[in-house]
Amino acid sequence: MKKLLLSATFLMVASISFGQDLPENPEPGKCYVRCKTPEVWKNEDVTIEIAPAYKRIITHPAEYKTVTERVLVKEAGKRLVVVPAVWENKVISYTAKEDANKLRVVKASFSQDSETIETKAASAKWEMSEKAPDCESSDPNDCRYWCYKPIPAQFVTIPLTKLSQDASTVSSEVPGYEKTYLKRVMVTPPTTKEIEIPAVYGSIKKTVLVKDAWQEEVSITAKYKTVTKEVLVNKGGLTTWKEVECELVNNTPLPINWNLGSATLTAGAKRIIDARLLPILKDGVAVAIESHTDSRGTKANNQDLSERRAQAVTNYLISKGVNPSQLTGNGFGERKLTNRCADGVSCTEAEHRANRRTTFRVINQK
Repeated sequence: MKKLLLSATFLMVASISFGQDLPENPEPGKCYVRCKTPEVWKNEDVTIEIAPAYKRIITHPAEYKTVTERVLVKEAGKRLVVVPAVWENKVISYTAKEDANKLRVVKASFSQDSETIETKAASAKWEMSEKAPDCESSDPNDCRYWCYKPIPAQFVTIPLTKLSQDASTVSSEVPGYEKTYLKRVMVTPPTTKEIEIPAVYGSIKKTVLVKDAWQEEVSITAKYKTVTKEVLVNKGGLTTWKEVECELVNNTPLPINWNLGSATLTAGAKRIIDARLLPILKDGVAVAIESHTDSRGTKANNQDLSERRAQAVTNYLISKGVNPSQLTGNGFGERKLTNRCADGVSCTEAEHRANRRTTFRVINQK
């Protein structure tokens, strides 16, 4: 009954997906998957030149010999010897201070005098005389008379200082004097005389060329390498339908025991793949490989580990000759746990082990 339901479900999905592209004359209760004929390749050997022919040049160094040669080290010359000048001391007189005159100042002399100046001129005025003592008149004016009395001039005397002799100078002679100094006088000027210096010779060793460098050419043959290339013989891509066991369209466990944190297939894991997957794939069907981890560790690390494990199975199958178009591999990390053992839940090792699994299922090829 279960097979009938699975096959019916599969056929319904297939009919929706592919329309009228269905197997011809299917048998009730059986399951079919669509396959495409794989590309057929063959190996051909191609010889290519990996190193060209060329010539190699062998050089031979130049040949030399050592010879001794007498050479002029220093040319002949002349040496000038200076004959110094002859000197003597001579006393020279000179005027240290010249004759001069000294002036003495004679101060000006003065005399005392005076001058009288009229300050008010002489004048006159009328005056009434006094009553005569012997006047018998009762009117005193009868005994008086008017007189025009003179008023003498007024003078003032002012003392004066007069110059007797103005200031002058008296010159007196101040005699100079002489001194002497010692002067060194050249009696005979300096001269030179030439002294002959002979040439100097020495011996040197030098390397002279006997035979210059030369070359010889050696021919090197080309190198070739034979490589194998894959040549497409049949493009493939033809659609066919193959009968498969209905259980294989669902995820079927591959009982692989992965080492903790590892995506490397052990020898036992490879034997399981050889026994369970290779016979199915040799029929030409396509398989989807899925790998899962438990919830321990980070989600990112678990996702990466599951992807690497799925890829490890895929790569191994390809190495066994399975066409890559028949394989898809996906890792789901801890996203599809089979039990309650999510993050933060305490579980046994057996429960965690149930989540660490790799499965496969047969799929249609597009």
